[in-house]
Amino acid sequence: MAARSEAKAFRIAEGELGCCPSVVEAPLGENDAVELAQVMAALADPVRLRLLSIVASSDEVCSCELEAPLGKSQPTISHHTKVLAAAGLISGDKRGRWTWWHANPARLAAVRDALGR
Repeated sequence: MAARSEAKAFRIAEGELGCCPSVVEAPLGENDAVELAQVMAALADPVRLRLLSIVASSDEVCSCELEAPLGKSQPTISHHTKVLAAAGLISGDKRGRWTWWHANPARLAAVRDALGR
């Protein structure tokens, strides 16, 4: 599983931000269904959904600024940001001790398109 996550992270880093064909235009293939399910699983958690909303509504957000609005500890926030990043929804830049997060608008648009807008 780690190799699969690394491969996906590599594809995302290389600019392959697309997701899947639209679920309303044609039946999904197995690989597309797996990829879309990973994104949907990442969004299915209320904390991650709120975290994505906070990050997406700003240019960038420091991990240090997420504890108060989410009411969660830094290790918990780290876990949730890792899941969202693995799904390609957010990306982070490490600056010193903290990571600054920003949304990946192309990936969000690809997910919207896959759901048939």
